[in-house]
This record gives sequence, C-alpha cells and structure tokens, in this order.
Amino acid sequence: MQLEEQLSRSAPGSTPSTALSQPLTPHSAMEESTSSIGGHFALQPGGGVFGSKCQVSSRSVMHKERLYGRSHWSNGIALFRDVLEIIEPLIREDASKAFSGIRKCKNLAKTIKNRRAPPWPSPTRADLPSKDFADELVACYLRTSETLYRVLHVPTFTRDYEAFWNSNTPPDQAFLVQLKLVLAIGATTYDEKFSLRASAVKWVYEAQSWVSEPEFKTRLNMQSLQTTTLLLLARETACLGQSLIWISAGSLLRAAVYKGLHRDPFYLPKKCLLLTEMRRRLWNTILEINLQSAIDSGGSPMISYEDFDTEPPGNFDDDQLMVEDTAAKPDAHFTQASIAIALRKTFPLRLAIAKFLNGFGSRGTYEEALRHDADFRVQYKTLCQTLQAFSSSPESKPSRFGLCTVDFIMSRYLSSIHVPFFGQAQQEAAHAFSRKVVIETSLKMWYAAYPSSSMAGQSGNDTVSSDRDDFARLVCCGSGFFRTSVFQASFLLTVELRTQLQEHESLGPMPLRPDLLCVIDDAKIWSLKVIEAGETNVKGYLLLCLIGAQIEGLRHGLGKDETAKLLVKAAEEAEDKCLPILEAKVAEGQMEGNVDDLNRMPLGVAPVPEDWDFIMSSAQFNFGDEDPMGWVFNDGTTQEPSFW
Repeated sequence: MQLEEQLSRSAPGSTPSTALSQPLTPHSAMEESTSSIGGHFALQPGGGVFGSKCQVSSRSVMHKERLYGRSHWSNGIALFRDVLEIIEPLIREDASKAFSGIRKCKNLAKTIKNRRAPPWPSPTRADLPSKDFADELVACYLRTSETLYRVLHVPTFTRDYEAFWNSNTPPDQAFLVQLKLVLAIGATTYDEKFSLRASAVKWVYEAQSWVSEPEFKTRLNMQSLQTTTLLLLARETACLGQSLIWISAGSLLRAAVYKGLHRDPFYLPKKCLLLTEMRRRLWNTILEINLQSAIDSGGSPMISYEDFDTEPPGNFDDDQLMVEDTAAKPDAHFTQASIAIALRKTFPLRLAIAKFLNGFGSRGTYEEALRHDADFRVQYKTLCQTLQAFSSSPESKPSRFGLCTVDFIMSRYLSSIHVPFFGQAQQEAAHAFSRKVVIETSLKMWYAAYPSSSMAGQSGNDTVSSDRDDFARLVCCGSGFFRTSVFQASFLLTVELRTQLQEHESLGPMPLRPDLLCVIDDAKIWSLKVIEAGETNVKGYLLLCLIGAQIEGLRHGLGKDETAKLLVKAAEEAEDKCLPILEAKVAEGQMEGNVDDLNRMPLGVAPVPEDWDFIMSSAQFNFGDEDPMGWVFNDGTTQEPSFW
C-alpha cells in the first residue's frame, strides 16, 4: 500500500519516462518476428525495443493484416518470444515430430470446424429439443447471461415461450429465432463439456441467416435489436467469429441510435413504463457489449458520453414494469436490474481505460496508468460495498454467478491498465507496482475460473456450488472476453514464475511461490478441458507446456541446448495428449453426420426459401480461425403479438 501511495504522489517530473507512444518513423518503428509456431508478427514498440533486454508489451501488434491495440492479449507475445526462438530451429527439421504433430492438430481442427458448420444460408426451422430439455436451457440462460446483460423482459418472454409450446399454429419466426438464441447461450452452461455445441452452432447460423435477409431491414424494431444483441452474445459463447464481435457491435450500436435508444425516453414521445425501461436496459447492454468487445479485440470503443443521454435502467423488478405508474425500488433494494445498474456506474471509468489502452491519440503514459488505477480503486470499493449490502439482505439477493462475473470483469480492467508495463516491471523497480497488480489480478481471475478443491469445498450449499459451476462452465465452454482473459492470466502467472527464477542469484535453491507453481499444472489441466469442450485450436495448451518446460529447465540449471531438447519433448507430449481428443471429435462428427445432437420435435413448419443479403455472405460467416488467440497456427486463412 505504501508503494501504491508513493507512486500515486510522484510528481510528473520524477515519474519514469515510460510513454508507450514514441516518435515513429515509417517501417523502422515496427519490429518483426516470424516462427513456425507463431507465424509472422509486426509489433510497434512502446517504451522499449521488441526483443531487447527490456521486454515490454508493444503499443500495437499486427498479425494477418489485423492491427490489435494494447488491451489485446497478443501484445504480450514479447514475453515468451525467447521460448519460440529456442525451439524454432529444432522444429523446422523435416523429421521433427513436434512440427508434424502441429500440422496434424491443425488439419484435424479444420476437419472438425468444417463438419460443425451448417450450410449457409441456414433457413430457420421449427425443430427444437423436447420442452423439458428446452426448459433447462432457458433456465441456464436466465440465471446467467440475462442477470448481467438485460435483453429480455422475462415475464413477456415466458408468456410467449409457453404459448409457443401450446399453439398448434405455425410459430412466429421472429420469436423462434430469439428462442433458439436463448437456447444456444444456455447450452454453454448446460454441462462441463458443451455437449450441445453442434446444436448451438446450428441455432446461431439460423439466426445469422435470418437477420441477413433484406426483409430484416424493414422490420427494425425493439425485437430485432433484442435478437441482434442475443446473436452477438451467442456468437461469443458458441465460438463463432468472437474476435469480430467488436465490428458487429458497432453496427448494432448504430442500429440502436437509428431507433433513438441513445436518447432518454424522457425526451421522446411518452411511452408505457415497460417500453421506457426496456429501451434503457437494452441500450445499457449494447454499451456494455461495445466496451467489452473493444477490450477483447484491442479496438477503440468509438463512443463517448457526448453521444448519448440515456439514463441507466431504473431499479425495477420485471413484473413491476407491467403496472403503470409504479415507482422504482430504493437503490438499496436488490432487483433483477441491480447488477446491470451497479456495473453501469463504473462504465465511465472503464470507457476511459479502454480509450487509454486502444485510443489512437492515447500516449499511454505511466502517469495516466496510475491515475486510472487510483480512480478504479475508489469506484471498485463503492461497487463492492453496494453488492455486499445486497448479499446480506434477508430478501432477494444477487447470485454468486452475478457477483463472480462482475468481479471478474472489474479485475480484467484493472489488470489491463498495468499489463502494458508488465515487461518493464520485470526489469525495472520503478514499475514494481504494476508487476504486483498484474499478479494479484491474474490470480484473482484464475481462481474465479478454476477454483481449487479447497475453495470448492468451503461450502456445502448446492446453490453456491451451482453458481460457481455456471461461471466455470461459461469460461471453459464459451469464448471471447472471459476465456481469453483466463488464458492471459495463466500466461502472465507462468511468466512471472519464470522471471523469479531468472532473477534468482543464490547458492541455495530458489523458494518458489506454491500458488504460482500450482497454476502451471492447473492451467494445463484446464486447457485440456477447454479442448475437450470443443475448442479446436491447441495453441493455449501447447504454449503453457513450453513455458512450463522452460521453467523446469531453469529450476534444474539446464543450459540452452538441454533446455531446447526439453522444450521439444514438451511440445511432442502436448501434441500426444491433444491428438486423441481431436481425433475423437472427428469421430463424433462422423457419427453425427452433421445432424443435430438433440431429439427434435417437428412442428410441421417447412423452411421457406428467402432472398439473402449477400453483404452477410457465406465467406463472412466462415470465421475460420478468427479467435482471439488464433496466431499459433499460421493458416493464412403462435403466441400473442409482441408489444414491441
């Protein structure tokens, strides 16, 4: 704490000159690196030179013609460049088992993804699982995603959902698409292995096809905005072009502005309480998706508080909105909107952090980082006090999932402030505070995603256990912001352990932190679980194994040649573990014959051919290896009418 206060009080003249933005000259400012594993990278250095003794995160990184800002995890590539340089000459050999294993994994991954992909376009069909099964998936969605990202009015959705099953008439297509997206998101937390992934992918493809129809543009309304919002959430959880969510989120934001959601209903023609609050809720969620996707993709949020005046959602439970002139509940009373409201209060600060990291004009100085850190701690303390007060209430209270998710999101932003200085902090005492913060927040995020057995055993409460399982499943089975954050946290922790060994100068053994040692082994286990849950790219597991092997070499005092052999062996063993999993996934795909894995209940509705908007072409939806960490394999490649 003394270190934090000392740094915060430092005068600008005495603070280290560590601006991540330096005067640049064409081409010479970019440091380039190529390897068989990583492919080609071009990095724009920040407060140091890429590959120099002071290994720092870059200002930006370019890979496959894509430019990523400082919040993108790939900016930390310099931290383990030495591992790639050591192993590169050995795996380039023609007889290298490691290289052939990498190619096999890559080919299997392509086969799996090709077999999962439904035809494009995919007309919406009225084939669903049994109602009991669908009920479970809807419940999964409502207790997870909907608690944080308010999209639906739950009583209205529930009414339409029951009417859907009880009706003998052809279902309303708009609601059917919305329902399938809810099922797709719910499928992510249904079990630990994402056994319904094929169904989720199919449902997302159908929804993407539906919103791509030319007719969709003529029915731009609240329901269509809800559907598009659900589509972005489902694409992220189903691992379909999740790194492109930032692009689609910008389109959604503009559609919402076109509908006037950026103006508070107070300034618009009077509407009923339900529609007024749903407009505020949906705008709030769209803002959150834009900001979250910007952090994940390393892009600028491209929005400011001058662009809207819509107030945060009111503190209402959903059933209150069905009665006009109902007063909002006191702020201290927990409602179905409380989590979203609490997170919205931190939005201005998180927006400033995103602009600090990824904004084109941002200098990214250490002084700014410390100011954002100080502001963050003040707001985080208030947020914690608010949520803790809700938790101690004898009445309704937030779920553990909601609390864990909010805490995880906030930890990601705090970590992001300091990660650009993490490389420098390992070399310079002046940045020790950033090193400390990165390790603390990384451990916090890691434990949230992969709680130890001792932590899991602290409570015998089934509800608490279920909530914890929901978040762990979201991180393991989903993709995008949450899973990428966990991967980044595990990498940073292993790099920290490696640095401690490299710094050690003593005649005796180095006393390593047991919590960091556990992360290495646990991260490998978790990464394999991610692959078992359907991830086709093994790069996360492979890299963790390589860094783990390097750490073993340092612990035993091995030389460069011995360490290189150890790295090759680790790569071969990693591939030996991944290949059977991928081969099993290929076999599953052959057995399924690209048919949905659920028992379908036909509702007697034939798909109707549509004219398709080729702006959303099959090429655009063939996301390929567009994942946040896709750099390792260098591919080069009916009910009542809605009130809306």
